[in-house]
Amino acid sequence: MSEKLKPARMIEVLAVLTLWISMPAFAADSVKIDDLVIATPSPDAEREVTMKAVRAFYDFWNTGDEGLLKEAIAPNFTDHTLPPGRPQGPEGPAFASRRFRAAVPDLKVTVKKMILAGDYVTVHMNFTGHFTGRFGQTQGKGQPVPFTATDLVKIGNGRITDNWHIEDNLTLLQEMGVAKVGS
Repeated sequence: MSEKLKPARMIEVLAVLTLWISMPAFAADSVKIDDLVIATPSPDAEREVTMKAVRAFYDFWNTGDEGLLKEAIAPNFTDHTLPPGRPQGPEGPAFASRRFRAAVPDLKVTVKKMILAGDYVTVHMNFTGHFTGRFGQTQGKGQPVPFTATDLVKIGNGRITDNWHIEDNLTLLQEMGVAKVGS
């Protein structure tokens, strides 16, 4: 049974479509976003600025291009779930990407769900790649290493200022052969 869209919802749907159509063409390496949810209405211009920063950040994770990272995050960027050994600030994600890409050079990310809510964006994603490099003392054997992660980022002045993240590191380390669980 088809349901008529209310005018406000129709405007929101058209705004999202316009946003996607008006965005510049992205390279084949641009991150794929499976599902985008606009949880709170905001002016089109604000949404465009938010999406530009968020897309650049996840395109960075998809490609390793640090120029995209510089477009995405603010100079005062704070990682609120900073892992041991990773520098705070804008250098942190670059450091993490370089280290991880040394182990998994073909790392790719697909955004499964993205929820925009005011100044905050929640992103659930899947990473894929093959462990062909080194991670610590472990040499990869080409095995696939898919894992999931979820970020909550805050946007300020068109850039990501804050990030809270969680990754399925246990699964990743098991797939790499670095961690073993059970007997």
